[in-house]
Amino acid sequence: MPFKYIEKGGSLKNKKRVLVLGASGFLGYNIFNHLSKREDLDVHGTYLENSYGRLNLTKDSERLTRIDLTKEESVQFVTTGYDVVIQMAACSTNAKDALNTPYIQVTPNMVMNSWLFQAAFDNKVGQVIFPSCTVMYQGKDTPYREGDADFDALEGTYDGVGCMKMASEKFAKFFARLGRTKFTAIRHSNIYGPHDRFDPDRSHVFGATIRKVLESKDGKVVVWGQGKEVRDFLYVDDFVRFVEMVIDQQDYKFDVFNLGSDHPIKIGELVQRVIDLSGKNLEIVYDPSGPTLGTKISIDSSKAKNKFFWNNKTSLGVGISKTIDWYRQNILKEGQ
Repeated sequence: MPFKYIEKGGSLKNKKRVLVLGASGFLGYNIFNHLSKREDLDVHGTYLENSYGRLNLTKDSERLTRIDLTKEESVQFVTTGYDVVIQMAACSTNAKDALNTPYIQVTPNMVMNSWLFQAAFDNKVGQVIFPSCTVMYQGKDTPYREGDADFDALEGTYDGVGCMKMASEKFAKFFARLGRTKFTAIRHSNIYGPHDRFDPDRSHVFGATIRKVLESKDGKVVVWGQGKEVRDFLYVDDFVRFVEMVIDQQDYKFDVFNLGSDHPIKIGELVQRVIDLSGKNLEIVYDPSGPTLGTKISIDSSKAKNKFFWNNKTSLGVGISKTIDWYRQNILKEGQ
């Protein structure tokens, strides 16, 4: 049952109960932390491993559950009694794994989403919000719209992951048609910002770039490939703000939204901007033997803007500077 809280003016209101799956991850933690500040929400989270120490397991022990979301009984148990479930739990890896063992991102994520969508329906959850991904878009010169996704066009490194994401969307749409639960899929671009993964083995291109630049000891930054790949980068606060808008405003059974900055950039140019904003004098060294996907992917976010009046408030320069400051204060512990 929803919890009660006193609204300004003295009236008694019900708190909407929200569950963030994968609250120890980069996106999940940022969503969990932000939504927990709202007085009208009763926010809980799950985690499997608190590998990066983002969660305060002592302070928030009553609001956090350690659970394996690939198990049907666990998913049925943990989703009982919630109004909103936000699915941010995932088995995710980096470019190296995507090239060498692309299948490891497919089965566990499909299993998690399948059990979750059925459990949400069984337990009469009002809303499910989950990230799909732009990996289903093949490289091309013009921005993708949501309707451009094509199962038959998928090929190459991210074929399996793209199929898994599109299948999850189709499965969500199936349950949405049954009428109990509303679903929103977000095909987001590369998200970055505080609490990202910066470790060498699992970081994505932005996190890896921040780490390489700020911890360079020899005046060089090694970039895999030739830096010509094109990606779109979205600051994490702008992603979280869209999730919040969906919670408050969703009036449809199922829909899919692209979410990005709409300002794609070459990886080589991104690295140079990070170097410039760090204040360091570093040389970029390209390593063509390193793992690289070699594609150009850009997306059109106009649907999200038109439906929710959402916009990308954080420019890439501001986002890079904020992430650099956070990294220096929390990872390098400068000034402490």
